[in-house]
Amino acid sequence: MTKLVVSKFGGSAVGVDGVLIPTIIKRINELKKDSKVIAVFSAPLTVYNGKQRSLTDIALEIGRNAEKGERTDIMAVKKPYQKIVEMVDKKLQDKCNATINSFLDKVESVLSEIIQKREFANENRARLLAYSGEILMSHVMNYVIQSSEIKSNVIPFDTWPIITDNNLESANFLARESAERLGDTEKLLEQNDVLSIGGFIGKTVDGLETTYERGGSDRTAADLGILFSKKYDTRIDFEKDSAVLSADPRVVKEELESITSLSYNEARIAGMFGMKILDPIAIKEIVENGVDMPIIITDMGKPEKITKIERSPGQKNGHPLKIVTGKKNCAIVRIEKESAERLFNSLDKDRRYSEFVVLSPFTRDDIEFTRILFLDGDYVKRNERYILGFDSLASITYNRGVITLIGDEMWRVQQVASKASSRIGEAGLNILNMDAQEETSRIIIVTEDSGDNIEKAIRAVHAERSKIKFV
Repeated sequence: MTKLVVSKFGGSAVGVDGVLIPTIIKRINELKKDSKVIAVFSAPLTVYNGKQRSLTDIALEIGRNAEKGERTDIMAVKKPYQKIVEMVDKKLQDKCNATINSFLDKVESVLSEIIQKREFANENRARLLAYSGEILMSHVMNYVIQSSEIKSNVIPFDTWPIITDNNLESANFLARESAERLGDTEKLLEQNDVLSIGGFIGKTVDGLETTYERGGSDRTAADLGILFSKKYDTRIDFEKDSAVLSADPRVVKEELESITSLSYNEARIAGMFGMKILDPIAIKEIVENGVDMPIIITDMGKPEKITKIERSPGQKNGHPLKIVTGKKNCAIVRIEKESAERLFNSLDKDRRYSEFVVLSPFTRDDIEFTRILFLDGDYVKRNERYILGFDSLASITYNRGVITLIGDEMWRVQQVASKASSRIGEAGLNILNMDAQEETSRIIIVTEDSGDNIEKAIRAVHAERSKIKFV
């Protein structure tokens, strides 16, 4: 079976105005030695008003201004592509510039429509983001790849393989419909060594542009892996500035350990609770579609350093407490059990929202209540009326944060929960709730989200990790 690697290069991998693209080309050359390659690109970073920004954020700002009737110069959008064109072979530069101008003409057209309708939402939002960012970036990168004498092509939107539902701003992948339309992309892959495609963007059955939630380029890579896994020996490769560590290096500076192996379950939980590994929905989609393929997190600068994510890792050695992480700006909803079941059903079917976990229940006045930890307090604030509509007596508590210990094999660590909670207490923090369940491979400790409480707690627990003895 022919090997295929779906490799995702995010904005940080591309660098400001494409400064890291030579490293990307080097990586693609290495990957294609033994595999076909589909390279998934995010929008680049650039400097805007003196600050490093994602082009997606700039496009969103321009769109919101247009909604107010203000026309914004799109030179900020064009600037990073002008820099990247300098890396294109001179024979291809005219074609590349023509492609850039063609897409930016579409951006101008969309902005005119937004100004006219005073509405920046749905298909206009998706078109603005697609034509200024990911899709345009994939076309430009194809010229760069071809300039390195690599046989490559770009997947055009006309034959886009990622088909989604009609939820235009937070779309959901439709595997069956996507598989039915995969033929043109398969032929393109057969004819080339490398294909480039924009992440984050989908297409409805009727041809409308859609977007995933932010971070959706991870999902694009996962979805392509799902689609090609039956015909190719497929793996997914996420190129980052480091492989996975035992904590976020922005929070913990000492005694960090490289994590060489994770299960799907461990990686999904870590992503939910703040680790920038990959979008947990990407793993959820892989599991739901019954696919078992390796996911590799690669340190792009030192590609020998990797973390391998598998459904069921073969090796069980290493520290069973894999990761200590945390999440700020959470909220806890306490709701009667039967009402909670109706809320869960609606969140799944109507909202397609899953950024929450169910904590241990409690009983009051012979009524059983469910505790729901929402990992985005702002989502709860925006949807208070919707949530309370299921139970008017439900209560919501904001300004909560969580510290999460992750590891499928944590049951091998004696007194891990008590040792972790003890360290948090020694750091002067009050534990409001603790949820430890062997079956879920995680221990959640809830505390107040105030100042640097969560960071202090993560550092305290991680310091204890190196002292823990296990059998």
